[in-house]
Amino acid sequence: MAIPKADLPQGTLDMLILKVVSCGPIHGYAIAQRIQQISQDVLQVQQGSLYPALHRLENRKLLQAEWKDSDTGREAKFYHLTRKGRKELDAEAANWTHLRDAIELIMRSAEGESA
Repeated sequence: MAIPKADLPQGTLDMLILKVVSCGPIHGYAIAQRIQQISQDVLQVQQGSLYPALHRLENRKLLQAEWKDSDTGREAKFYHLTRKGRKELDAEAANWTHLRDAIELIMRSAEGESA
């Protein structure tokens, strides 16, 4: 049975991008590939969502970018996390963990009540 692709909750894409970029400078296409790879093909970020998110994060000074040659020899915009971006990632990750734990409590509670 094939597992359907998951839709990302609002705001989650920015956090995932920040997390991937926190590992070191990376270009846009590689960010999308990395998210897909790590999620075992559950999450696929389309260019129409990725590049506006990258621009938004850059405008908010959470990412900084510079043009460099990629592995293919073509120029690509490589992104890296700013100090402000690191703080935002830490806050978003803590918030996500808190939310996930609360949802798990509700799901476990609901399972126990229906038994």
